[in-house]
Amino acid sequence: MISEKLANMTESEVLMPQDIIDFWFAEDRRKLWFNSTPEFDQFLRETYLETWERASRGELDHWMPSAAGCLALVIVLDQLPLNMFRDTAQSYATEAQSREVARHAIEHGFDEELDPAERAFLYMPFMHSENLEDQELGLKLFAQPGLESNLRFARHHHAIVAEFGRFPHRNKALGRDSTEAEIEYLNSKKAFTG
Repeated sequence: MISEKLANMTESEVLMPQDIIDFWFAEDRRKLWFNSTPEFDQFLRETYLETWERASRGELDHWMPSAAGCLALVIVLDQLPLNMFRDTAQSYATEAQSREVARHAIEHGFDEELDPAERAFLYMPFMHSENLEDQELGLKLFAQPGLESNLRFARHHHAIVAEFGRFPHRNKALGRDSTEAEIEYLNSKKAFTG
């Protein structure tokens, strides 16, 4: 399941953008994207914590002049923390940075160099945003040809933020009080729990 290179790599070794992309888009990883396991989350913490910390401090911003670099940085800042820090405030700590990187990539046309699966992950920070303008941009981006399978999820995320102004399922992790409407929603069958 885990590549030989990553299995033998110490945390202090510096990963390159293509290492992140090769790992994340490997066939056996795809089934874990939205159905992770505690073991996979632990592996990500052990393997990528230092990389995430460096990215969070802006130390990997030199990756941004390329499509591959932006994609890798977005994965590190947006996707990996959701696994590494599951159900904690830290899992959302670098979302804003990931949106900045994604915007930079779009402004420079880097998204056009990526295949649909890669573009979906480059655009994912907008789907994860609690800002309605970001959500609307996400709808526009996911409406592009080849991304139709992601569009229904983008619409679902947009609808939640449009209704509540945020994602109620994050309230506990972020120490926010839930409104009565949010509590009712979270206790319903239609509740989205992340």
